Amino acid sequence: MSQNINILIVDDHPFIIIGYQNAITRFPNKKYSFTITKASDCKTGYEAIMNPEGTVFDIALLDISMPVYEEKNIQTGEDLAKLLKQVSPDCKTVLLTMHSEGLKVQKVIEEIDPLGLVIKNDLTYDNMILALTTILKGEQYYSESVINYLNQMQKEKVYVDVFDKKILHYLNKGIIADDVALYIPLSSASVRTRVENMKELIGKKGCTNEELIKEAKENGMMLK
Repeated sequence: MSQNINILIVDDHPFIIIGYQNAITRFPNKKYSFTITKASDCKTGYEAIMNPEGTVFDIALLDISMPVYEEKNIQTGEDLAKLLKQVSPDCKTVLLTMHSEGLKVQKVIEEIDPLGLVIKNDLTYDNMILALTTILKGEQYYSESVINYLNQMQKEKVYVDVFDKKILHYLNKGIIADDVALYIPLSSASVRTRVENMKELIGKKGCTNEELIKEAKENGMMLK
């Protein structure tokens, strides 16, 4: 007799849900059968998780960027993952995203530490089967782009330190880069170099400081 696995899929793109569903239903290991619950945004995802008469999920596949649920302050799939950790700590959570920027990957791993993290562009049928096989064993699965970033980060020791965060803090207040040196123990040249390095780090070399601040806020680089 097969073991039934309850899977929650939350994604605001119906064709992506269909793709996941097709891969799951063709899973080659007949030791498992699957019951799939689908949700299309943060609100319906929240309702599926919090339904007192609903399913207890074994695996959750959560898109990171989806329409928000303002009433419950559920802004992203990351918030749904945090909710699942509270109400269903045994659920194996996989976060999926189109964003392959290193800082976004780093932020998700540091704040959520999901069992799976997948860049959608890495997904093929074979990779989906491999991810599901790995997750079912309780082992961590990162897709190729995530692994490449982590390896690169380890080689280069890429990170945003406290001085970088202070620079971003003052830039956000409207202070020009050359004057930031008046507030922190760095020269103006060092500040400018750090600003350019951060722009390269987010993958937007040559962007404006305003664009840098926007990305920094979205990727958890600002002082807390």
